[in-house]
Amino acid sequence: MDGDVAVGVKRGSDELTMYGSSPNSVTANGSDSKKQRLDESPPSRVLHIRKLPSEVSETEVIALGLPFGKVTNILMLKGKNQAFLELSTEEAAITMVNYYTAVTPQVRNTPVFIQYSNHKELKTDSALNQRAQAVLQAVSAVQDGSSPSSDPGVLDLAPPPSPVLRIIIDNMFYPVTLDVLQQIFSKFGTVMKIITFTKNNQFQALLQFSDPVNAQQAKLSLDGQNIYNSCCTLRIDFSKLVNLNVKYNNDKSRDYTRPDLPTGDGDTTSKDHSLLGTPSGALASYSSGGGYSSSLSLSQGGGAISPLSAAAAAAAAAGRVALSGSGVSGVLLASNLNEEMVTPQSLFTLFGVYGDVQRVKILYNKKDSALIQLSDGNQAQLAMSHLNGQKVFGKVMRVTLSKHQTVALPREGLDDQLLTKDFSGSPLHRFKKPGSKNFQNIFPPSATLHLSNIRDAVGEDDLRLLFSNSGGTVKAFKFFQDRKMALIQMSSVEEAIQALMDLHNYDMGGNHHLKVSFSKSTI
Repeated sequence: MDGDVAVGVKRGSDELTMYGSSPNSVTANGSDSKKQRLDESPPSRVLHIRKLPSEVSETEVIALGLPFGKVTNILMLKGKNQAFLELSTEEAAITMVNYYTAVTPQVRNTPVFIQYSNHKELKTDSALNQRAQAVLQAVSAVQDGSSPSSDPGVLDLAPPPSPVLRIIIDNMFYPVTLDVLQQIFSKFGTVMKIITFTKNNQFQALLQFSDPVNAQQAKLSLDGQNIYNSCCTLRIDFSKLVNLNVKYNNDKSRDYTRPDLPTGDGDTTSKDHSLLGTPSGALASYSSGGGYSSSLSLSQGGGAISPLSAAAAAAAAAGRVALSGSGVSGVLLASNLNEEMVTPQSLFTLFGVYGDVQRVKILYNKKDSALIQLSDGNQAQLAMSHLNGQKVFGKVMRVTLSKHQTVALPREGLDDQLLTKDFSGSPLHRFKKPGSKNFQNIFPPSATLHLSNIRDAVGEDDLRLLFSNSGGTVKAFKFFQDRKMALIQMSSVEEAIQALMDLHNYDMGGNHHLKVSFSKSTI
């Protein structure tokens, strides 16, 4: 039998032709001419995928669905460049369609289109669909941690040789940190240790899982994927090592089983290494072949697995997901704001933690909502993933991608309420400089703040008083050795957000402006 899978739908393949133009089908993505509104078709756990590259494999199609839940059936229509994918629950399918409505899925760098099928389940003739079923069985077995009983000629899944993976990153145009790797790979199992290093002018890492099966699943899913859009490509092999020896917990190496290890500079550390904020501050996912450019908010329904991310991305799922930031608007809509308190400046400061804010417009007729324009779609998705669901000025803020491509400035003299502000020339942009350390210090809102650029004469009591005056309670404080930096812990994340908006760039005199950002550490 050759690589093509014959059509095996018992209802007759003629019925399948209607999917391309059915008025009842819903396209979830892209600029396809057949795109319909999402409420026009009843959801189904069977999804119809169109415009697939002709050489696509079953594994790549299954990979589109993996982050959202268990894939229970697949039918490839290779002659038509189409496929049907059945998920275990309708909730998982809804989550998948909603996600890909905002982010165009890509397979081999080609945009594909996903919509609900008119069928409620996928009935395939197993005799004609053997290869697809074998691949599905093998992928499911790896997900479940069992050994597949498929014909080894179909998919070679020999027992994994080691729990340690060797990772090489090609086309590294953006910094990739140890935390980014931990974020991506922890979706496949418990990451115990990571060592990063540069060899032959290439960033490399050794990463140890608790179980070799997890390492195998991560390799199967992530090898060849991009961390960010069109760059930072993962090349993954099994290491000959079966155990890593980590001496220090710092930016280059970490043993997550031993938080007591020294940092290597005489200081000991105990850190919360999670890049994720609240459970609602959701995650980015993947379409095979794009890049994980950043994260996207997803409501987690049913038993769906949440989807994928990295630091300029932000958290993900059990699949080989690369989220493509290209074509995504850099404009966000923030709603449910406290209209008595919010200003363009406060939104510039808060969203500026995750990207360079160009313009902010508080809506004239709806002052609890604002448009925020960042430099690009990657920054917008990153800000959205971290800030959606956070409490700001006493209200839970909602952040979504806007349909607008830019924020328009009002004509001169028409903005008498100062609701719109252009920040494009601001000296406070954190990410203007390529390779800036700020790229490596992107963390979700947390109760602990990192302070830098502190004046010599300023002591702990001065800073405690300053931050108490922002309306919060200071729970803990710690200077770094040089006393130019410090950590300060407020009693809640909401208080820390308020303090950051009030005091970032605070003039301490003597040309010292205080820099405030969220920290991953605790005191």
